[in-house]
Amino acid sequence: MKIAEVGNIVEFKDGLQGIVEKVNENSVIVDLTFMENFDELEMEEKTVINHKRYTIIHGSDSE
Repeated sequence: MKIAEVGNIVEFKDGLQGIVEKVNENSVIVDLTFMENFDELEMEEKTVINHKRYTIIHGSDSE
């Protein structure tokens, strides 16, 4: 399992995407305001995602 790094874009939970702001031991903190439709979703700006629950879609070695 590849762990995301700060600045990576990850996808999780049915297509939601965000930018990793902080990497913790078991999870990452993600900024969701990256998504174009963020305002329509009525969600918090940031969320915590377990490393097992996301996929890196754009990062330092996936380019």
